[in-house]
Amino acid sequence: MAAETTDRAPYVIVGGGMVADAAARGIRSRDADARIVVLGEDADPPYTRPALSKKLWTDPDFTEADNDCGTASATGAEVRTSVRVTAVDTAARTVTTDGGDVFGYETLLLATGGRPKAGPVEDGERVISFRTAQDYRHLRRLAGEQRHVVVVGGSYIGTEIAAALIQNDTRVTLVTPDDVLGGSMFPPELALHFQRMFAGAGVTIRPGARMTGGEAHPSTVLVQLDHDGGPLTADALVLGLGIAPSTELAQAAGLAVDDGVVVDEFLRTSDPHVYAAGDVAQYPDRVLGTTRVEHVDNAKTMGQAVGELMAGRTEPHDHTPYFYSQVLGTRYEAVGTLDGTARTVQDWQSDDGVGGPGVVYYLDEESRVTGVLLWAVPDKTDEATAVLADRTPQDEGSLRGRITAG
Repeated sequence: MAAETTDRAPYVIVGGGMVADAAARGIRSRDADARIVVLGEDADPPYTRPALSKKLWTDPDFTEADNDCGTASATGAEVRTSVRVTAVDTAARTVTTDGGDVFGYETLLLATGGRPKAGPVEDGERVISFRTAQDYRHLRRLAGEQRHVVVVGGSYIGTEIAAALIQNDTRVTLVTPDDVLGGSMFPPELALHFQRMFAGAGVTIRPGARMTGGEAHPSTVLVQLDHDGGPLTADALVLGLGIAPSTELAQAAGLAVDDGVVVDEFLRTSDPHVYAAGDVAQYPDRVLGTTRVEHVDNAKTMGQAVGELMAGRTEPHDHTPYFYSQVLGTRYEAVGTLDGTARTVQDWQSDDGVGGPGVVYYLDEESRVTGVLLWAVPDKTDEATAVLADRTPQDEGSLRGRITAG
């Protein structure tokens, strides 16, 4: 028998991140008065996650207070932090928390995001799997004063953290499995430029290496790599190994799960009263096909859409998200898949050549575009999406000049 319901709301959101904030705003845009309850496991109310590895490190006038989404004040939602939902009962339409509270819902959103993939050393005082605002504050305490931090992972979070630290009086060693930093995403010439950016800023790069073990001590961390001699000694270790979608609740509730919680074009799960959005949702994208996207544009746009859909919108979600990163004064944006081994058409549009403003088109075996990288080319993601949506074969003649930096 289901637990007795002690509280009920038309809208319950499980997860306290950017998706929850956007969803609350989407609900409120169509339902001015209904109660919204947000149950977040995070210790902080919704905040802008990208700033944790970028702007909070590089803009001295931007504070954590500025980074707060202001969800409760903007929407009237009841935002509860440090609450872990332990069970969803779709038959009774209830969720149960680790504190024993039971909330009934008419419509439920799973915005549970993902959890950092574990490394060979457990998190602790000097080891951080970077994900949350608490992790940001923790790393701030360990950084600066020429302390040495080892960052493991050469993708988005790893490179952003390495760039942030090196600009804040911290010695940095960046460990990446790529033979050249960024080589899994960028064509060889651009990857080499990318690596030189970091080396020029003072980052020590250990390419073609993986962390195999290590030990955390009260004042140091030892990091063992799979080659090149003995362990690295550092003041702190940051693991940026990506995330795995948090699907446990959905799976236990009997909802369809694959690479994430499976939803349709209306962001509904296999239960019509339960929706999912953000990092955790596997959805049908009109351009990308069935996919799951872990970037901020997806969190904001899908979050807004799912809130509106929960509150009565009838049009499906049809936005194809872009992603971006900003490191060492360079911003790049992209749509689709960036595969460093793919054939590319590179359209560099200044005398600087590779690394100056330009567009890289990634092609499959049938010469169709599968990814578009905009390197220092702002405000062109809609054009990039249109190129991606064109499934006809392309070549240098059809692609050069198609998207311009001006």
